[in-house]
Amino acid sequence: MSLRLVHPDDLPHRTEVRHVWIPMADGVRLHARIWLPVDAEQNPVPALLEYLPYRKSDWTAVRDAERHPWYAGHGYASVRVDIRGTGDSEGVFDDEYSEHELADGLAVIAWLAEQPWCTGRVGMFGISWGGFNSLQLAALRPPALKAIVTVCSTDDRFDNDVHYVGGAVLGIDMTAWAGTMLAFSSRPPDPLHVGDRWRELWHARVDHLTPPLLTWLAHQTRDDYWRRGSVCEDYGAIEAAVLAVGGWADPYHDTVLRLVENLPGPVRGILGPWAHQYPDRATRPGPAIGFLQETLRWWDHWLKDEPTGVMDDPELRVFLEDPRPPEPNPGDVPGVWLATQWPTADVATAAWPLVAPSVPAREGWVTVSTPQHVGVDSGKFFPYGNATDLPPDQRAEDGRGVAFELFVADEEITLVGRPAVRLLLDSSTPRGQVIARLCDVAPDGSSRLLSRGVLNLSTRHGRDRTDPFIPGEPESIEIVLTGLGVRLAPGHALRLVLSSTYWPWVWPQPDDAVLRVHLPSSSVELPVLDPERTPAADEVTWAEPEHALQHDPVVFHHVRPRGPEGAEMVEREVRQDVEARRWTLLVDPAYGGSRTYPNGLVYGEEAHETYAITEDDPLSGLATSRWRVSLQRDGWHVVVHTAQDLRCDAENFFVRASLLAQVLSADGQSVLETVAHRTWDERIPRTAG
Repeated sequence: MSLRLVHPDDLPHRTEVRHVWIPMADGVRLHARIWLPVDAEQNPVPALLEYLPYRKSDWTAVRDAERHPWYAGHGYASVRVDIRGTGDSEGVFDDEYSEHELADGLAVIAWLAEQPWCTGRVGMFGISWGGFNSLQLAALRPPALKAIVTVCSTDDRFDNDVHYVGGAVLGIDMTAWAGTMLAFSSRPPDPLHVGDRWRELWHARVDHLTPPLLTWLAHQTRDDYWRRGSVCEDYGAIEAAVLAVGGWADPYHDTVLRLVENLPGPVRGILGPWAHQYPDRATRPGPAIGFLQETLRWWDHWLKDEPTGVMDDPELRVFLEDPRPPEPNPGDVPGVWLATQWPTADVATAAWPLVAPSVPAREGWVTVSTPQHVGVDSGKFFPYGNATDLPPDQRAEDGRGVAFELFVADEEITLVGRPAVRLLLDSSTPRGQVIARLCDVAPDGSSRLLSRGVLNLSTRHGRDRTDPFIPGEPESIEIVLTGLGVRLAPGHALRLVLSSTYWPWVWPQPDDAVLRVHLPSSSVELPVLDPERTPAADEVTWAEPEHALQHDPVVFHHVRPRGPEGAEMVEREVRQDVEARRWTLLVDPAYGGSRTYPNGLVYGEEAHETYAITEDDPLSGLATSRWRVSLQRDGWHVVVHTAQDLRCDAENFFVRASLLAQVLSADGQSVLETVAHRTWDERIPRTAG
């Protein structure tokens, strides 16, 4: 499906852009960019808010230009606000979804509703962070907020975010995203918008800074820190209409199913094949849809009282993927859309026993004790649509675990929903974890990862507590896997693989537990669509994707970062040191790289991550993050370097982080001022991780 670029002259309304300061109660001002119709003062319009820490002046500028002018051209004030202490806003940044952030968000919504160009009705939208705080602010019920569109977001900050999964520490994004936010929150505001105060504001930011990893690792169970902002704690608090959107390749996609099932108010869900991107962007996997037009129907219904028919749409529109090769860069994937309710009587749970394991069984028991590097083919936790993001062929990974061929399909079988694995399990140590994966095995032997789940055994009785396992006393445990929407073709097998390790997806437990599973007492529960419910080819249709045309596009400079040895990196590389039995994964997160903006700003970005572990040592894990960000324009030149390492022993995590922020000469050859040179070296007890 092609992307249509819409010229401003072809939109219903002529628009203008305003840069404004929005005052907070404590005197801090947030900076906003507002696109709105030129006659909005005479003919007020509803406002749409996107509220982020990712800097509208540079990092999200391209994405913002695709949609905010488009919304304004269709009769809305589309507003992009930098969160306190980020971008061009004043104040200091505390943490993700802090009390300050939410209080400021309420103030912004109230301020928008009071403007003479606004009808008093406000909508809110966003992807990831902006989708999170859209839900969180909706739960606080500001009177003016009537509807939201939340994309690739979560209702559960503990068990479905970048920090923990199944009660286990995320090795790959707990550290990677913490390193990213350390770099992001260290950047100065743009003098173009704040003037000579940029240096004063920058000093305040970096002086206040604490590496987020220290905070996140200090809360290893679902405590009040994680409950705050997790709308799953009280779905009934949300009264605004919610359009929840996600992609099967995104780690947050189960939020769509939970919101559609649990929200008491108006809600609709869309689940496509996409990664962590807006569904109108031409990234992998596709196909893209006319998402802006779909959201306009939502806004027009809830904010303008126009009869767009959105509430006549099915509760859930979900993409069912057809078999395809297990390629990390699949392009547009084959499949069909299903229109349904959620939950639906068309999906029934069917149980399959665990038989014919890939390792010997003794008296019905099999042993699961896998090498530490199981997981090197797990793919990126956050696929952004880059060429190496999705998991490759899983044959090697399947061979490192304990595999079960559940069945070979005689006819097409469609799975929609969240599978569950039920095991009668014993552990040789009080601390351990078990990982389950489901794969589609084609007749040629290739294995495509469909779904996975993790359980930290100490949190088996609840994520808010730790209960050591008692060796020799088997227990029945449940691993709920991530949701899926797939059609298995005749001749394809469904494979379950169990492992006790999954690096770097989850951090190893220290005791290197040997697990035993009793097969006669264990099973897999699959959500099977009624074979009579065959989706029609035109059951769900979408408009052609379109964006606002950017008159002065950003120029991207595709420069590869340099890795630990100083050589130019590839996007994703797995290394095996055979002698040392050590495996290292090197990753370029490829968020966008360096670019030049129409206002002359030259933004430079280089980042790399490494994840290393020795096959037989659960205490050998090392995760690193390195960033370099530079900004320059008309003689103004600044640079930020950050580094972060995470290691462990049996009882503690060890975090080492550093920040170097400098003002450079115009040519970048000399340092005019060191604004900050800080290091952190902390030990955090392993209470559950």
